[in-house]
Amino acid sequence: MVEVAGVAPDALGPTITIGEILVELMATSIGHGFKAPQALIGPFASGAPAIFIDQVAKLGGGAGIVSAVGDDDFGWLNIDRLKADGVDVSAIAVLPDWPTGSAFVRYREDGARDFVFNIARSAAGQTTLTDAAEALIARAGHVHVMGSAFAIPGMARLILKAVEVVKARGGTVSFDPNLRKELMGSDLGRQVEAVIAVTDLLLPSGDELFLASGETQEGAAVNRLFSRGIAEVVVKRGREGATLFSQREGRIDAAAFTVEEIDPTGAGDCFGATYLTLRRQGTDALPALRYANAAGARTVTRQGPMEGTSSKAELDRFIDAQGAQA
Repeated sequence: MVEVAGVAPDALGPTITIGEILVELMATSIGHGFKAPQALIGPFASGAPAIFIDQVAKLGGGAGIVSAVGDDDFGWLNIDRLKADGVDVSAIAVLPDWPTGSAFVRYREDGARDFVFNIARSAAGQTTLTDAAEALIARAGHVHVMGSAFAIPGMARLILKAVEVVKARGGTVSFDPNLRKELMGSDLGRQVEAVIAVTDLLLPSGDELFLASGETQEGAAVNRLFSRGIAEVVVKRGREGATLFSQREGRIDAAAFTVEEIDPTGAGDCFGATYLTLRRQGTDALPALRYANAAGARTVTRQGPMEGTSSKAELDRFIDAQGAQA
């Protein structure tokens, strides 16, 4: 194996993330919205940072999350699930006066989704820098930043503080941006820019590569990000696989796996968590990309956002069942 490039080794300390934990309830019928009574399934443990960190732990990586849930069944469902999968849950505050965040999801005929969220006004929106959170951050080796967390008031301040602490001890930062062009140039956009400026591994999809770089062509965008100090850019291409652009290793492409999609929620989170964790554990770039593609593909074959997180053994069986590696 080559020396890990771009991210700090797992021995430095766990991967941590900061952001929302919630439950997801899904409509069983196809249609538009929730303006009429209908059947639901769930609750499922959810929240992009929670899905991500669960996948890190399932692969044996050190993992912890800073967040808050209500003192209710939804909150304990999440804590119990994360703890069982190996996540350090010591920095999840349990707030008796706030409900656990929630998301109601219904698919339309064209595959688009309607959502009803309660996040900012949930326990997750009250996440603060508790003593337990400071202790977790102080021993972390890597911070993974989720763009969704910036939608929660006050979360950016916590994220930037964690980045400052972890960087000071030689740790690294990855960023899954989830950017919109309307955001850039705003106060929130400047906070996102502050994260990009200290990012070691960027995990964009779609137009996020161009929004993060300010360029309109892929090559120019990657070069601009390299010039800002980013060591690796992994472009998630969905059904077309993924591409690594590395200052050290050049360009590496990995094809996607073909599966029947049941629920796409969490696929990108599991992809990013798998690539990052394997790289922190010393895996070479191409096999890390292949496993990341497998993790994303396996996720979409399961109903529920966190139901498709995978152990290494499960990914090996999935790849074997495909008949060939991507």
